[in-house]
Amino acid sequence: MKRIVSLLEQKNHYLEKFASLNEEEIGRFMENNFDNLETFYNAREHMLEIINYIDSQIKLDEPTISAESISDYERKAVKELLKAKGEYVNHIIQQDLEILACIDHTKSEIIRELQEIKKNKKAVSGYKSPLFGSRLDEEA
Repeated sequence: MKRIVSLLEQKNHYLEKFASLNEEEIGRFMENNFDNLETFYNAREHMLEIINYIDSQIKLDEPTISAESISDYERKAVKELLKAKGEYVNHIIQQDLEILACIDHTKSEIIRELQEIKKNKKAVSGYKSPLFGSRLDEEA
């Protein structure tokens, strides 16, 4: 059971790091700075792989534990660690919603800019005179 407590502590540690990473990047995203997006994505994926590995280790150890062998201290520790895990997960979900909102906002701005460019390009092309080009050819 001590191993499971240790694994849960490690999992919470990585969830905390995951949340910290999100927090840093949210600040950049709010400033419309997406330069670090690929590095951010890769770092998150790496941490998720570690968390999945820890989960797999917990699942391997679960069948070997009997309810009678768990002390009150270990039971309390597991409850607290699981509660903390739930809080981290909820916080990360909220952060992910913020990240998606930042990305969606920036995407909408880019679409508006492209539409404006297209509109302006069309307006400028309306001022081109086909006769002007042919007159230059005749004069030459």
